[in-house]
Formats: sequence, C-alpha cells, structure tokens
Amino acid sequence: MQALKDLINFLSNPVIYFSLSIVMWWAVMKFHHVWTRPKVAGYITLVALAFLAFAFTDVNFYKEATKPDNVPIWLMTGGVGFFMWLSFRRGVINDQLMAEGKPNLEKQESDKKVYTWPDLVYSELICMVLFTAFMICWAVLLKAPLEEPANAGVTPAIAKAPWYFLGLQEMLVYYDPWIAGVVLPTLILVGLIALPYYDINPKGNGYYTVKERYFAIWGFGFGFIVLWIALIFLGTFMRGPGWNFFGPFEYWDTHKVVALNNINLSELIWVKLFGTGLPTNVLVREAFGILLTIAYLVVIPPILATTIFKDLYAKMGFTRYNLLMFLLLVMVSLPLKMYLRWLFNLKYIISIPEYLFNV
Repeated sequence: MQALKDLINFLSNPVIYFSLSIVMWWAVMKFHHVWTRPKVAGYITLVALAFLAFAFTDVNFYKEATKPDNVPIWLMTGGVGFFMWLSFRRGVINDQLMAEGKPNLEKQESDKKVYTWPDLVYSELICMVLFTAFMICWAVLLKAPLEEPANAGVTPAIAKAPWYFLGLQEMLVYYDPWIAGVVLPTLILVGLIALPYYDINPKGNGYYTVKERYFAIWGFGFGFIVLWIALIFLGTFMRGPGWNFFGPFEYWDTHKVVALNNINLSELIWVKLFGTGLPTNVLVREAFGILLTIAYLVVIPPILATTIFKDLYAKMGFTRYNLLMFLLLVMVSLPLKMYLRWLFNLKYIISIPEYLFNV
C-alpha cells in the first residue's frame, strides 16, 4: 500500500496533477456516452469511495481531510459530481431522442405540470426544514475552526483563504494581486453576464443537450472544473507550510525549504540570452513581453477564425467572435502561466513594478 501512496504523491506534482485534470476533463467530454450510463457511473462511484476509504487510513491525509473547514469540499465534490452526471445523462438521452426524431425529455414532461401553490411551496418548505436541521447538526458536531487571537509576534506556517477562495488565492501566485484579485474575477463576472448577448445560439434553450452545445459545455466546464474545482483541491490538500507542494499522503514538514529562482521574461532574454544588463527604458526592457502579449491577444483570434474556428466565426460575426476569443484567451492564460512557473520558474511576462503593472 505504501507503493500506491508514493505513486499518488508523485502524481500530485503540480505539473502532472494539472495535466491529468485537463486530460480527465477531455475524457469526460469525449466519452460522455459511456460514463453517463448508470452502471458505469455506479462503478466509478464505488471505486472513488473505495479510494477515499483507503486514503482516510493514512494519518497525514486524515488530518487535513477532516478539518472542519475542509468538510464542505467533500460535500461540494459529491454535489458537483452527481448533478454533472445527471445533466450529462439527460443530455445524452435527449440527443438520442432527437436523433430518432422523437421529442426530448423536457417536451415529454411539459404536460406534467403542477401548481406553484401548494405543490411547489410545500416541497420548498420541506427542503428548508430538512436543510435547517442538517445545518444545526453540522454546527453542533463540527466545531468552527476558530483559532486564538492574532499575534503579531507569531507567523503561522501557512495562511489560507476559505476553501471557496482557494482557487482565487492560487491565482495570486502567478499574477500581480490586482490582476488576480480584481481584473480576472471582474472578467469572469462580466463574461458570464454578457453570455446571453454574445452566445446567441438558440439550441439547448429549455432542454439538456451535449451534442448541440459541445463547444460551450467544453469551455465552461474547463473553466469551472479544471480552473476552479481542481485548483481548490490543489490549494487545500497540496499547498502546505511555506506554500510548498506536498502530496496527499506526505507529512507537512514546516521546515521544508525549496530553492526557487523565479525570473522574468525580460531578465531571461536580456541577461541570460543576450548577456547584457537590463535596459533603463521600461518600454525597451519589456518590449519582448509586450509584443508577445499583443500577439497572443490580437494575432491568435484571426488565425483561429480562418482555420479551426471558421464555422464559429461565420455564425457569431466579428464582434461576438472576438469578444468570445478574448475571454477564452484570458482564461487559457492562467494554465499557461502556471506551466511556465512550474517548468521554467518564469514569474512575469511583463514586469513593470515602477507602475505596479506585472503580467
């Protein structure tokens, strides 16, 4: 069993872990006809539960997994997993029905209507009572993770945000605080608000489907599952003292020291490649990073519009397409920055601390 724990610790290396997260989401989309079958989903659930039962026998895993402020993560995992399976399952069934020329499940159920009062209100009341009882039991059985008053003379080994902000806190490692804490969350909110305006595809409205909304589901799921849920797990169970990486079954050694020499792109080019000092002029110094960023945001969209996204561009038009591409490229920039940091210790593409502008 120790060999299995060592293997999992090895796979928890951030590069491997995040790459496996991407591959797993690709497999979810590619083989959604397979894993949505009740028997297959049941077997996957049993394997997952068996693994958790095995993992909880480890002292190090048990210590972190059973912290009161980490319990909601397990509830979130079960809830997200079940409802994702349910939505995909109904989507697969609807795709099969529509391919056969039959009405989808939502149309078949449209005649089975009930009144808001009293049917819906009674159901909501029962759910509210049960959930209130559940929250009371939770509050009684699990103590709030309150610690002693803050002491300016004692620095904690690790300071983490609440579990639902750990994905956001992880972004602080790869971007300046104002970008990770203000710009990116704002773009996420604006992008979701503007979704009905730049995504005018009428298919999938009012019924579940996978085939008709494959690209939209792929993009949204990548942002939510890979760039949010996976980062929450990474920040919770793999970020230990000193913000160092630890495996799920590895002891969190507060004295662990990892020597890292983070370097900016300008330093890599001017100092390492050209063998000269950094230019005093800010624009000259960061010219390569600025040009690379402009090329990433400006050149890639038209290239994709004339190649793999040709049909998408024809459907959406110039404005909607470029808005979508901007949001997608900003989203993809996060995993790119993560890989650059993990593999090459590259800190910033553009580093202008004189004006608090670091990308």
